[in-house]
Amino acid sequence: MPKTTPYLVSLDIGSSKVCALIAETGPGGRVDVVGKGTATHKGARKGAIIDVPATVEAVKRATEEAEIMAGVQIERAVVGVAGPNVRSFNSRQVVAVAAKNREISRDDIGRALDAARSCPIPSDYEILDVLPRQFVVDGQDGVSDPLGMVGSRLEADVHVVTIPTTTTQNLLNCVNRAGVEVSEMVLEPLAAGAAVLTPDERDHGVVLADIGGGTTEIAAWRHGALALTAVLPIGGDHFTNDLAVVLKTPVPDAERLKRKYGSALGALVTEDESIDVPLTGGRGVHPVRRRQIAEILEYRAEELLTLIWEEATREIPGKELRAGLVLTGGGADLDGIVDLAERSLSVPVRRGLPRGLGGLTDVVAGPEWACAAGLLLMGRSPAAPQRSKAGGGPGLLGKLRNALKGIFPSASD
Repeated sequence: MPKTTPYLVSLDIGSSKVCALIAETGPGGRVDVVGKGTATHKGARKGAIIDVPATVEAVKRATEEAEIMAGVQIERAVVGVAGPNVRSFNSRQVVAVAAKNREISRDDIGRALDAARSCPIPSDYEILDVLPRQFVVDGQDGVSDPLGMVGSRLEADVHVVTIPTTTTQNLLNCVNRAGVEVSEMVLEPLAAGAAVLTPDERDHGVVLADIGGGTTEIAAWRHGALALTAVLPIGGDHFTNDLAVVLKTPVPDAERLKRKYGSALGALVTEDESIDVPLTGGRGVHPVRRRQIAEILEYRAEELLTLIWEEATREIPGKELRAGLVLTGGGADLDGIVDLAERSLSVPVRRGLPRGLGGLTDVVAGPEWACAAGLLLMGRSPAAPQRSKAGGGPGLLGKLRNALKGIFPSASD
């Protein structure tokens, strides 16, 4: 293997597969994909690791494939994190402006962010990210950069993402055992949003749904800032299991049928087309109408889409999500799911494909690569939050500095 090169590397460890990407950076922050790898993953359930050796092996296979393609050796990676126990909330706190002339300084902003993040969380949880949404100066809201403004009261409105400590520890343990150092951990729907959403969509209000194998991660943006994150314990594996149960076929055959013949909209399938479906136990095959397969998938897809929109509009009025819904992740590849979503939810819907990358873009052109691509884009930024590989993250001052860097890239340590 050639000498190690400081390339960007991302790891998306999902419930059903691991995706690895290697990229090199160019002038102006350009990110060119030079290698990719995938591996089937059976060590997780509903986004949570349940088999460490299986996860370690999947990470090794995915990274080795990417290394061979890129011709470089992986040392460290930006890793996506998600799971059913991720909890997030909005926090807003006020501080007094310290200077006598009432001009807001970086120290004032830091104290406001510090106050907003100093909220009680369960002892078995840790803060994964603190994302500034807006500032309020003497009642004037919607301020993105209060530095230099004059006022007596400064409020920081932030979105706080927390995760069980054991989740990050298990993830770090698996990646480290695979021979890779974790340089950063990033919330997966946030990463996917970085790869597929446009600034206009964030400004107008949009919901992103990353449909994975065991879970669907949701994030919603309003007025350009992240407003909500949530996880639903339903994903593409549930579509497969529905087919396996109803059609009495083995799960691998159900997955093949879903990918090759599946549709989320029965109207897109002709009535008379028939497919031979293997029966469980090797009892031969039986003919099944393709329309029946579509009807099974449509029922589950409509349920999932309804839950996504209900979750997103639980705290955000639907009228403030004018850009509608963007579907990404492997589940978004299901034929007809965009049409079904538009019909069921009566909002604009599109499939989210990675953008903003160069190089071998054809190998990451599908929605299943959105998270891994977004991790690369977020990892290239010097303002990306750094987290220790021990899992505890940096201290309060370190996290505060990271938050400040996210707003003021020129801020010094």
